[in-house]
Amino acid sequence: MNPQFLLWLTGAMAIFISGATASRAYIANNNILILILALCLYCVGNLMMVRLMREGGLGLAISASAIAQLVVVNIVAFIVFGERLSLQQLAGVGLGIVAMALMLFPAQRGA
Repeated sequence: MNPQFLLWLTGAMAIFISGATASRAYIANNNILILILALCLYCVGNLMMVRLMREGGLGLAISASAIAQLVVVNIVAFIVFGERLSLQQLAGVGLGIVAMALMLFPAQRGA
């Protein structure tokens, strides 16, 4: 996978995770400014995704983004908000990690 694609994906994920964290913080305190911040972060993240879609294609960009968010959001939920997953849910996250690893391997050219 192109290092530039991975760098943009990392940046977009940081923006999306910041937006998700701000959304969760808004739920806790109902401060409208935090909601506006979350919405702005989601807009920036989606604009970054447009470039990723151009470079890697729609399927790869959205799939990689969704799985990266799955993993990172669960880490943030655990560390910051004290949320826990069941064993079955943890297995699902693990399968997501395997899926992302398989997607990011270079494609084999051929028949």
